[in-house]
Amino acid sequence: MNTQKLIAAYSDFMRHLHETMEETVDSFTDAFETSKEKTRESTDLTHEELEQVSSHVKRDIEHAAKNLNANDNDSLSEWLKFDIELIENLTWDAFLSVADKTRIELAKIEHDAQIHHPYESGSITIAGTFVCNDCGKEISFKTTSRIPPCPTCHNHTFVRR
Repeated sequence: MNTQKLIAAYSDFMRHLHETMEETVDSFTDAFETSKEKTRESTDLTHEELEQVSSHVKRDIEHAAKNLNANDNDSLSEWLKFDIELIENLTWDAFLSVADKTRIELAKIEHDAQIHHPYESGSITIAGTFVCNDCGKEISFKTTSRIPPCPTCHNHTFVRR
């Protein structure tokens, strides 16, 4: 798999999602599907790669929507576990805008079922700090990246901190 291609597709997907949610009053689910189609049309991803990227985008948006206050940089810095001023080349306003608009829909979804999207090695994610589920080792990314196996115990599952 071409990691750079997937990282670029993740960013394209986020851009499409932000644009779609700004232009319409559709639900997050509808905007997400529209953005997925736009990403399919604008990239050369295979069906499997597109599903992988869209799954990663959805996971990050849902996690941010559940855990961030979109108007509070301290909340964002805490979620990332480092100063947001250190981040380069990310469309944080777009990301937070989408995450904020997703809050209401997530409240409805969480009422019906517990959301669980694990962070696993090999998946693409937006910048942040992750903790190994087995040994507690923290790994941090300042840009959109692919999550590697734990460098300490080689575990493959993580929790975002």
